[in-house]
Amino acid sequence: MKKSPYLVFIILVTFFVISFISNIMGPIIPELIKSFHLSLTLVSLLPFAFFIAYGVTSIPAGILLETYREKKVMLMAFGLATLGSLLIVLSPHYLTALLSLFLIGSGMAMLQVVINPLLRTAGGEENYANYSVWAQLIFGFASFLSPMVYQYFIGIHLPWLSLYILFIGISAVMMLVTLSTKFPTVELAQDEKPGAIAIHLELFKNKQVILYFIAMLCYVGTEQGIATWISQFLQTYHGLNPQTDGADTIAYYWGLMTAGGILGIVLLKLLDSRIVLISFTSLAIIALAFALFGNAKSALIAFPLIGFFASVMYPIIFSLALNSVTEHHGSFAGIIVTGIVGGAIFPFIVGGIGDIFGLKTGMSILFLSMAYIMSIGFWAKPLVANKRIFD
Repeated sequence: MKKSPYLVFIILVTFFVISFISNIMGPIIPELIKSFHLSLTLVSLLPFAFFIAYGVTSIPAGILLETYREKKVMLMAFGLATLGSLLIVLSPHYLTALLSLFLIGSGMAMLQVVINPLLRTAGGEENYANYSVWAQLIFGFASFLSPMVYQYFIGIHLPWLSLYILFIGISAVMMLVTLSTKFPTVELAQDEKPGAIAIHLELFKNKQVILYFIAMLCYVGTEQGIATWISQFLQTYHGLNPQTDGADTIAYYWGLMTAGGILGIVLLKLLDSRIVLISFTSLAIIALAFALFGNAKSALIAFPLIGFFASVMYPIIFSLALNSVTEHHGSFAGIIVTGIVGGAIFPFIVGGIGDIFGLKTGMSILFLSMAYIMSIGFWAKPLVANKRIFD
């Protein structure tokens, strides 16, 4: 098809919107605890509701995409995000918040299913890798900006619910933009097509598939387990203001994750991806130790550094996984992406342990998930290693 720079722009804006909406949870956790009088376990069910939607919605979204195509599925997705945001604004209670976040998460999951193949078609296959890098940078920038916007709203004495009024506006505008945009016919590439149930069952008999699925659970669980609890941790152990110090630290966490991703691109042109993964994960573990057991100054520096060192984990895990099997890459990719539900599981475990033994102990389980991620660098045996400049 003829390339469409305008549609590429819309897709990149959609990446921004997904990240901006998805990563606001961490900064407002202390506010949710105070507003709804919640324990750590109960408040952890809120991000659980958001991320479990990825596990529930992704496969049905793929089926809807085959039937109704990209424009209609995107309209449904933004409609769910609008509905979910409206629900929590009109009825700001704990149970409605759970439903609201599930609806918003479902919308974000549907958008993720649509926009990657759409980006390849609209921008041209030869430009897909380049646009994908830009998409990740924009995603990271939105994650950095989201806590800053929350901090600004609080600074002008607007309640945290005002963020969801903003989300209503953003989602409604994106619905109008989507409605007025001409969409091409997208033919899914082989690595974007899900296979039959029999193929998935066959893959689950492969030890490598199980190991990499666990790896993605651990990565997203670690990423969200930190982002979700940073602000509450700083308030609990160091008496820092979640609306300023907490929001700033979360913003820097996402910002340095973006910066680390840029460095990672360079390093992967020079070194074996397994060496990069082992090195960066080791440094992330050290940073986590300083964040949890150091003083306030150490925590304010170390938490963002975890984001920097975690930046290479997702792309390396994904590439090692797909390069470790010879066929059914589309189905395998779907299984790996389902590991995003780790973002629901780990914050919940942290909260549950935190209620019993303290949040510091709860967050210490992330040492285990990071250790598993580091182990990949030792046992991974990809059929094709990442191409390096000096090979």
